[in-house]
Amino acid sequence: MATLDTDRIVTDTAKLIAEHYVFPEVAEQLSALLLANLGAGRYAAAGTAEQLAVLVTEDLRSINGDQHLRLKFHAEQAPEEPGGAVLAEVTREADGSLNGVPLVQRLDGGVVLLELAPIIFPMTLKDGATGETLIAALNLVAGAEALIIDLRRNRGGSPDTVAFICSYLLDESTHLNTNYWRDGDTYAQSWTLPYVPGPRFGGSKPLYVLTSGTTFSGAEELSYDLQQLGRAVVVGERSRGGAHPREGYTVHPHLEATIPTGRSVNPVSGTDWEGVGVQPDIEVPATEALDRAHHEALAALAAASAAAVSATATAAASAAAAVSA
Repeated sequence: MATLDTDRIVTDTAKLIAEHYVFPEVAEQLSALLLANLGAGRYAAAGTAEQLAVLVTEDLRSINGDQHLRLKFHAEQAPEEPGGAVLAEVTREADGSLNGVPLVQRLDGGVVLLELAPIIFPMTLKDGATGETLIAALNLVAGAEALIIDLRRNRGGSPDTVAFICSYLLDESTHLNTNYWRDGDTYAQSWTLPYVPGPRFGGSKPLYVLTSGTTFSGAEELSYDLQQLGRAVVVGERSRGGAHPREGYTVHPHLEATIPTGRSVNPVSGTDWEGVGVQPDIEVPATEALDRAHHEALAALAAASAAAVSATATAAASAAAAVSA
């Protein structure tokens, strides 16, 4: 284990927060708090990198509770380049989760379940293998009569991949989200893609998204975007409430300062899910969410079938009346 230079680690973290945290006024408060606590000896008792990470994270979240803001301990040595630590971590996770698509299952009544976990991986991770897996799964479920996307075990992921998934679930080019970035004081819109490889599930068939208290970050964006557009019914528990995209900076071989550098602005609600989570349309315990969503999907399909039969009968009656006349 590398030497723990607490003074340098905390000082570097405070500087990074002051320079990059999305809210400049809060950034100044947080930076001053870390330096004051360092001077007061708060971190002197931390004998390991992991212990220091716990103390610093507590302080970073003490002002506004931003769950993306923390000093994160990595058991494996973290690469030095920005974002390198999380990239190495998610690459290992992809290897153990079928590239983020652990389950595709056909349920009774033409309903299909698609689980995305533990995160929504970048499309290009592992030389594009994660993207190929996701495309295959989305093509496979396109023919379902109703679809349930399970995000109950999903901790976040790539906004670009969120937009890609939404492109299979909507028929027209659609504005999903806007990110504000402190660096450069710029805004960047996220839209669905005009083209996707293979068939789309489309924008009209019943769609349900399952959430839990574990659902976080990018998984919340997928839930929130579809909910705000009226495209999906969210079933389960309120999610964790982390809407700020973050960057990671290695400040020690086993410590990463994860700092939110932007914030989300939904084009429908004008706000985001930071601190409040995504509120389900149908709130039930996470363990009951799949059964409830399946029940709702079957009911929706039955109602659609009855409406189609009624419409056919009405058309036939009208045609018969016209002939008689």
